[in-house]
Amino acid sequence: MEMIEAFVGDINSTINSIVWGVPMLVLIGATGLFLTIGLRFLQFRHLVYAFKLLRQKESGAEGEVSPFKALMTALSATVGTGNIGGVALAIVVGGPGALFYMWLIALVGMATKYAEAVCAVTYREVDERGVYVGGPMYYLKNGVGAKFPLLGAVLAPAFAVFAALAGFGIGNGTQSNAVAGTMELGFGVPPEITGLVLAVIVGLVIIGGVKRIADVAGTLVPLMITLYLISAFAILAINYEAIPAAFSLIFKSAFTPAAAAGGVLGAGVAAAIEQGFKRGIFSNEAGLGSAAIAHAAAKTNNPVRQGHIAMLGVFIDTIIVCTMTGLVIITTGLFAEGNLTAAPLTSASFASVLPFGDKIVAVALAVFAFTTILGWSYYGERSVEYLFGIKAINPYRIVWVLAIPVGATIKLGLIWDVADTLNALMAIPNLIGLIILGPMVFRATKEYWANGGKAEEPQPLSAD
Repeated sequence: MEMIEAFVGDINSTINSIVWGVPMLVLIGATGLFLTIGLRFLQFRHLVYAFKLLRQKESGAEGEVSPFKALMTALSATVGTGNIGGVALAIVVGGPGALFYMWLIALVGMATKYAEAVCAVTYREVDERGVYVGGPMYYLKNGVGAKFPLLGAVLAPAFAVFAALAGFGIGNGTQSNAVAGTMELGFGVPPEITGLVLAVIVGLVIIGGVKRIADVAGTLVPLMITLYLISAFAILAINYEAIPAAFSLIFKSAFTPAAAAGGVLGAGVAAAIEQGFKRGIFSNEAGLGSAAIAHAAAKTNNPVRQGHIAMLGVFIDTIIVCTMTGLVIITTGLFAEGNLTAAPLTSASFASVLPFGDKIVAVALAVFAFTTILGWSYYGERSVEYLFGIKAINPYRIVWVLAIPVGATIKLGLIWDVADTLNALMAIPNLIGLIILGPMVFRATKEYWANGGKAEEPQPLSAD
């Protein structure tokens, strides 16, 4: 068994080094820049407008959940371990300058997430149950396929396969393992108990489909983000004198090679760029296409409207939550000691200033991981439905729930690594689709604003 695991690990390591290497990071960044320029920097010009849309209702809109709940469902799958442990890892390996490059990839990633949602709503379908379904597999089939039939026929199922498989790693096993580990270290609960309880709760939620997932996400996600940010703000208020120096260190480290010292592993500019881009993408998933599946279910007749709302996911995830985590870590200075990394570093940073700060991080990590399991269950469900039809939904849900206690109680090194590779493989067909459909997104956006940004009026869109 060990030989097989080692063999699979070696193969996966080779593939991973290619699909998550510099070319992939450049492709994701270049696609975001292409969309940013084509949209005339829309994410900067219409950020306030996007937030205003969250309070508005669209008359006669069709879909499954409100635009706000679609956003919360997408955030449930993105706000998680990457915002707590991923930021800390980026700072330790890439230096404080990595946070600058997380901001950079997030700002262009907002345009990517915008385009994903526009395409998702434009090319979504209604399945045999009368439920709206969509995502990259559908806009690859109906959008890209309308122009290049063979390409669409290959890319659409490829994305669905990669997404369905990746979900069991990145969205199930690793998350249930994180919850179990957090509950054991923070509260002494055995992993077996956590796994079983978690499986029951998740099963009760996902049996209700996207509407129940959205209801739970719409309550838990904003509540937990708010509590986490309040705690981070409290720490920064106490350490307010260190904030200017923290920003100075971030910008200096982003452009100046740093000597190896303490916990920063010889963090040069190249390391800062690589870690910032990689951890930023892992955190907000812009370019992977996953969030488009959630936004396709939104009650809207206007793809552009939902695109504006979708880009807020990247802003909230990275520009707000990751930034607060990073500032807490840098202002407390524990990152330079070299004896902690990932989630333990974030936990120690919170605890060094706030009583029970480690418990706050533990609860946040557990809740975020739980909601990630819910969000990714929906992504995987839509993927297997695309591949096998609605008959595959219930068997998939059963397997998903059964996998939770397994993930909570076993070592997940290889599973995590394989899921990491599958995540990158998801991005490849999605990015190709976004580049091909980019002109449609640009045209739709231009028509929307030529009409005065009237979100209540549907915008008919064509594939060419």
